[in-house]
Amino acid sequence: MYYLEAQDIVKQYGNHTALNGVSVQVPKGCIYGLLGPNGAGKSSLIRIINRITAPDEGKVFLNGKESTAEDVFNIGYLPEERGLYKKMKIGEHIIFLAKLRGLSNEEAHQKTQYWLKKFDILSWENKKVEELSKGMQQKIQFIATVIHEPDLYILDEPFSGFDPVNAELLKNELLELKAKGKTIILSTHNMESVEELCDEITLINKSRVVLFGNVKEIRARYRKYIFKLQVAADSFDLESPHFSILSQNTANNVVELRIQRADDASNSELIQEIARQYEVLTFEEELPSMNDIFIQIVSQKEQ
Repeated sequence: MYYLEAQDIVKQYGNHTALNGVSVQVPKGCIYGLLGPNGAGKSSLIRIINRITAPDEGKVFLNGKESTAEDVFNIGYLPEERGLYKKMKIGEHIIFLAKLRGLSNEEAHQKTQYWLKKFDILSWENKKVEELSKGMQQKIQFIATVIHEPDLYILDEPFSGFDPVNAELLKNELLELKAKGKTIILSTHNMESVEELCDEITLINKSRVVLFGNVKEIRARYRKYIFKLQVAADSFDLESPHFSILSQNTANNVVELRIQRADDASNSELIQEIARQYEVLTFEEELPSMNDIFIQIVSQKEQ
């Protein structure tokens, strides 16, 4: 079941077309990557889903029904442009934002205490926002995004400003939300996070969808039949029309190789041919990274 569907969205600003017939289908309970280079149209689509702006054409459906104004209370939105009031105290600020999302005063207080304790920043409750680092402000913004426990989360560059420790903390929180059946849209340029977290993606370039689908299936689809292997030997001298050697390194009587299989060979033929002359210690395929695929697709469309 799709929790979010954007159907044939068109959005123009003057003579500029930001979105040209963009459709996105986000399954319930998944982490979904919304990808694209700067200016591709991602932010325009996010604003439309959040009902900040309206599409010129097309419709948005949430949980099988056309989106209405009330749906914004069931969305947690973390914008790329952070919007905290620098003179407010942290605890008061979170409570203020929670109440804007429909929580009672008592609920807002209770959940604020819960999240400050969970992130181990309760001692910062009475400090002003302007006293915080960028990463600490990001934590407060994230708390404000999730505090009302919506079913849909839209996070635009959520790892910006985070050190590796806090980035890992955020990743764990996202996985915990997913485990609870929440649906998460993740817009990011961090392709490592996409590989680690996202179940499916849509890649937008120049206002159109250019790639979509399951992350593992996409990586397999763009494979170049490159393999990493280790053989027990002092050197590797095998030449074959079935593969080419991309690199090799020898240490402690083990040769580490990267090879590329010929199109007319099979994996079985490849390993059997090597195994006839060498003891194969390890053998694995090296799939292209999402970063490599992103660059390849976007570069093709720009030519």
